[in-house]
Amino acid sequence: MASLPPAEGFVESGKTRIDPSRVKFLGVYETLKSEILADSEAFQYTDDSRTWVERMLDYNVPGGKLNRGLSVLDSFKLLKNEELSENETFLACALGWCIEWLQAYFLVLDDIMDNSIIRRGQPCWFRVPKVGIIAVNDGVLLRNHIFRILKAHFCTKPYYIDLVELFNEVEFQTASGQMLDLITTPAGEVNLSKYVMPTYLQIVQYKTAYYSFYLPVACALLMAGENLKKFDSAKHILVQMGTYFQVQDDYLDCFGDPEVIGKIGTDIEDTKCSWLIVQALMRSTAEHRQCLLKNYGRADPYCIAEVKKVYNELDLQSAFKEYEQESYKNLTVAIEEEVNQALQVVLKAFLLKIYKRQK
Repeated sequence: MASLPPAEGFVESGKTRIDPSRVKFLGVYETLKSEILADSEAFQYTDDSRTWVERMLDYNVPGGKLNRGLSVLDSFKLLKNEELSENETFLACALGWCIEWLQAYFLVLDDIMDNSIIRRGQPCWFRVPKVGIIAVNDGVLLRNHIFRILKAHFCTKPYYIDLVELFNEVEFQTASGQMLDLITTPAGEVNLSKYVMPTYLQIVQYKTAYYSFYLPVACALLMAGENLKKFDSAKHILVQMGTYFQVQDDYLDCFGDPEVIGKIGTDIEDTKCSWLIVQALMRSTAEHRQCLLKNYGRADPYCIAEVKKVYNELDLQSAFKEYEQESYKNLTVAIEEEVNQALQVVLKAFLLKIYKRQK
């Protein structure tokens, strides 16, 4: 059978397709990591502390799909619509890594709060021997590294203050979304009356959509010299896209393959206000509701199986496929209405990356 040609922008190395942008992006990570480990302006490392931070960074920052970070570089290229200089490429990559650092900070702490087991195919950082609760301080360090990077590489740029304010605002929005998630579904308590669509949408928009979808494009727009206040319509589209992304995540948590998604889903035992439980309650009979009340939020494998049985009886897999098609249709229409043609291309590229994803 003839093999498919390499995708545009890729080169083949043996049987492996290598994305040049990803290779360059990973190279910038090594540069930024070296700068952080050599940064003595505010703190003098000991040998042990430098070794710890390097190990912590390598374990938590570059191990994901890197879509958020790479999206800054991709978006900036599309907005500029011309060959980037080496410096522009480096700066776009550096901003992308700031988002990956932000993601790592959120995930390290999120895994502790959720008592998770696996993240990106390996034990969560706090479960690594000799790490434990030190992971909390590591999360704080990750957050602070972002502003060290911004200061080192962007303090002379006219948009520096805008960048700092953007990261601060998005971090606040994300932490507020996490807070809303946690107080809506406190551990050991199941109150099904809280699992309603308006609450769910508010959680996912603030917890996921702003930092995963709006932030990369906003960074690229600032680098391109744009005023973010002019792009409210694009911001709305990106937040809606982020909502669709989180619904996918909720679906995959239950129905995805752990080997593919890189983690074992825990939304049911963690009492999460997920799209699936909200949909189940909207469609459930009294018998289904009683079953969910009895079993949701319990770590017992039997209880988890009972909840999944209700999901299957309500055919939530079909409901998700319908939602996915409708979301794709609505987002496509909204993107076509975007006046800025370069931004329209950026938004289409984002949607293409996530449509019908499996991980």
